Amino acid sequence: MKIQIINKSKHPLPRYATNLSAGMDLRANIDNPIVLKPLARCLVPTGLYVAIPAGYEAQVRPRSGLAIKKGVTVLNSPGTIDADYRGEICVIMVNLSAEDFVIEDGERIAQMVIARHEQAEWQEVEVLDDTERGAGGFGHTGTV
Repeated sequence: MKIQIINKSKHPLPRYATNLSAGMDLRANIDNPIVLKPLARCLVPTGLYVAIPAGYEAQVRPRSGLAIKKGVTVLNSPGTIDADYRGEICVIMVNLSAEDFVIEDGERIAQMVIARHEQAEWQEVEVLDDTERGAGGFGHTGTV
């Protein structure tokens, strides 16, 4: 699949790290380091602009290494970039650790996955069909 992209950053285009990777790393495109205090959040620009094809979205997801090693993640995960959005891709970062985290220019801050999606058309009814689970909610299926 070919996707149009404008790269106004100082960094190379996102790419897949391996042949079987689902996501491409997004990099911070900043003039000065950002100090992300504990429990603080910030919007980090990437310098990238995309035209996602109709029927697809770009999902912005956390990087597992940042999450486990530093306690830093993407706040609205996954963030959705709709097919009609043409602004800069920015990433909402949050520091869930007890220590400052410094975001440097060019640092890999998130990953982006291109995913197909459907649009629903609601069909109003008076009754839903029965299932084995029924209305059983959180924890209903047990722990085994």
